[in-house]
Amino acid sequence: MKKILLIGKFNTVVNETNQFLSQYFHVQLCSENAGVLEGMLKIVNPDLVLISLIGAYDIDTSIFFLLSDQYAQIPVLTIGTKEESGKFFKYYEGEQFENLIRPVENTAIMNAVCRRLGLEETSVEQEARDKNKEHSGKKRILVVDDNGTALRTIKAMLEDTYEVALAISGAQAMTSIGKKRPDLILLDYEMPVCDGKMTLEMIRADEELTSIPVVFLTAINNRENIEAVLKLKPAGYFLKPPVKERLLQEIEKILNETP
Repeated sequence: MKKILLIGKFNTVVNETNQFLSQYFHVQLCSENAGVLEGMLKIVNPDLVLISLIGAYDIDTSIFFLLSDQYAQIPVLTIGTKEESGKFFKYYEGEQFENLIRPVENTAIMNAVCRRLGLEETSVEQEARDKNKEHSGKKRILVVDDNGTALRTIKAMLEDTYEVALAISGAQAMTSIGKKRPDLILLDYEMPVCDGKMTLEMIRADEELTSIPVVFLTAINNRENIEAVLKLKPAGYFLKPPVKERLLQEIEKILNETP
């Protein structure tokens, strides 16, 4: 499944675009912060970047320079009015950047994405239907970790048995949960800004999410840290890096015990 990095303010338009494209592609949301974008580009390695230009006058132009200077091989689609795209007109002179005039229907976005990726829409739609059938009987695991290598490693451990979703922060975890409820969450305890404890508190603050078992991942193996983790009463915890066989056994055990 092709990967799309969707950049823009987290508003209704972006959320609707995200929900639509997520049916056919692996979509990762990203803010308009150039530093965050640079990190996400390295972690996600997207096949296409999609930028919402709503509020274009607040968008950091260094995002466009970063994409054109260091990631010229990645096609970029922007969605905005003529006035919004006009701020970045010099970047549209080449073939990397293309703007879709807003308002635009989801079907037109799909057409443009497939065209820029060299894909047949019918094939993409069929693949999505096949994927949904494949995942229909699988439990969904959400893995939350700010380390891209750790995310990829754990995904490789689990993806043969489970449907795996990834998030690099607590905020992205909550977005992912809102899109599709996971059956279990593997949550890194040591994350910057919004750590595992804060993320768990956000999850438990929602009555509809309190029954989701959360298993902590921690890289610090000392008594004080372990006790702090256990006080939060997670469904379990693992020291990083986890051993595949033990991790799969524990996940299966927890899921079997969850009503």
